Amino acid sequence: MVKEECKALLDALNKVTACYRHMVLTIGGTSDSQNLREELKKTRQKAQELAVANRNKLTTVLKDKTVSKEDKAEFERLWVIFSTCLEILEIDMRRALELGHEFPLNVPKKHLIQTGMSGGTSGVAARAMSVQNMKYEAEHNIDVVDLKDLENEINQVGEMMYEMEMKVNVPQWTVEAKQDPGAELKSTISFGASSIGMISVEENKSFCDISKVLAGIIFSAVLIIAIVLAVCVVKLS
Repeated sequence: MVKEECKALLDALNKVTACYRHMVLTIGGTSDSQNLREELKKTRQKAQELAVANRNKLTTVLKDKTVSKEDKAEFERLWVIFSTCLEILEIDMRRALELGHEFPLNVPKKHLIQTGMSGGTSGVAARAMSVQNMKYEAEHNIDVVDLKDLENEINQVGEMMYEMEMKVNVPQWTVEAKQDPGAELKSTISFGASSIGMISVEENKSFCDISKVLAGIIFSAVLIIAIVLAVCVVKLS
């Protein structure tokens, strides 16, 4: 039961963190807006709430001496995944802070990056927050005011990671993966390779067909010229 709860919390954190990264990459682009800045704030706060819940659950279980060896190995694996996810969240929060300073919304002379992306990010934010529609209620200067809060939250995430290392010592190199690296991609890669092979065969086949047609045309032209020359020689003689 506890294991399933930890996995569910970790899956939720992974989803929210992935959505947050997607939105961070649009800061300063043509999709940037006041709504995006509010979506970023709500999404990262949701991620931090899930991170605290994950930390509390996993810390309690890993400190429990009654947990079996197999279960402990599984919880340690979840702990490593959680730690990695938290590191990614901190990196994206730092990136959001830098881009937020570089691209304030209310500076007319500051040009946005032409990333080629268009449209809003409300769907991504709603997916992260697990709601049907996002509600926007932030002030017009959220792009400036929120930067200080973001800086404080980055420090909080850093402190959380430090406390985790102090409370639970799970070196990443001691945790064994349950499958080989990239195993989940093998089927996709093999399918892609077979598709590429099919395309190559088709391309080679079409190329050979064109070559045969050209050879036939050249042969016919040479034959016609030979016949014409033969007729001319007969008439002249």
